[in-house]
Amino acid sequence: MNAPTRRTAWIKWLLLVLLVLGIALGVARALQKRAAQAAAANAAAQALHTAPVFQLLPQDVITVQSLALDQTVAFSGSLRAVQTAMIKARVAGELQGLNKREGDTVRAGEVVARIDSTEAQARVRQAEQQAAAAQAQVAIAQRGFDNNQALVKQGFISATALDTASGNLAAAQANHQAALAALDIARKSLGDTVLKSPLAGEVAARMVQNGERVGVDARVLEVVDLSVFEIEAALAPADAARVQTGQAARLLVEGLSTPVEATVARINPSVQTGSRSVLIYLRVRAAAGMRQGLFVQGAIVTGSLNAPAVPLSSVRNDKPQPYIQVLRDGAIAHVPVPLTRQAQHDGEPMVVIDGVSAAPVGAIVLRVQAGLIREGTAVTLLDASAAAVKPAN
Repeated sequence: MNAPTRRTAWIKWLLLVLLVLGIALGVARALQKRAAQAAAANAAAQALHTAPVFQLLPQDVITVQSLALDQTVAFSGSLRAVQTAMIKARVAGELQGLNKREGDTVRAGEVVARIDSTEAQARVRQAEQQAAAAQAQVAIAQRGFDNNQALVKQGFISATALDTASGNLAAAQANHQAALAALDIARKSLGDTVLKSPLAGEVAARMVQNGERVGVDARVLEVVDLSVFEIEAALAPADAARVQTGQAARLLVEGLSTPVEATVARINPSVQTGSRSVLIYLRVRAAAGMRQGLFVQGAIVTGSLNAPAVPLSSVRNDKPQPYIQVLRDGAIAHVPVPLTRQAQHDGEPMVVIDGVSAAPVGAIVLRVQAGLIREGTAVTLLDASAAAVKPAN
């Protein structure tokens, strides 16, 4: 075999060896990649089977402790002014001089409007003339009676004539009294043409305009006194049995940022027919921003007690029975709690858990901001120093 032939054969074998090596290297790399993917999949599966460990901050939990609680009865209602007045027309006629509008202040006894008094003044003059005429008839009858009485004494006339004169005098006097009564009625009608406010306050509504002809009892203005308010609230009979006059209440008034104090003033002795509820009435002192008709929510303090309690906001209701989330042995436990005993502590609604053995005094309960954590989940509670250096997510 000559030299060129040997060189060609050697090159072919070299290329074949390189090809085999390349294929082997590719297969090795594919196997290595598949092994890495399988290891990653196994790690992910193992991670799925491993429960995560939650970290809670100190502000996410509360420790159960015995607290001084206020027993309360919750209620809602609307503010209404204790003193209100509806100014109405007491005589028919054309309305004049009405200058007050909604929001204007009025004084007690202030003239707010008038009814055209032309007819009323004419009736007063007519009644005065009729009273004067009746008085003149009384004077004539009195003189006739006096003359007849003297004649009877002298024997010039009989007693029958004196009786007639006496009857005429009595009739004249009666007519005079009737005329005076008619005059009083006419004067009252004239006085009724002037509309005055019976109390000091503010105009809440204006129903008519100047120049309108109004009838008797037509509503003209509504005036409310905003110095004292009252709330009418409906309670269930069981709650009403715990309420007594004089008990204090704390209110949240729509639009006001600070709570308002109130007192139970009266309790209706009858139960409402349809709802079977009991109406109670609370007296409220006026505060800046109060208006009639504002919605109110509050609670009446009916007593006090010392008992373990947790905030009502920490109770969850996504199960058939309400429960709280308790940190026990490094894991979360869902402990059922009854909502039958509720109270307040520093104005915050609380649930009394006295008798719940799974959440004794000293137990750690999750607040509402901690969110829902599955029962059995491992949890660690960071201390204040660790929470302070923990980086924000």
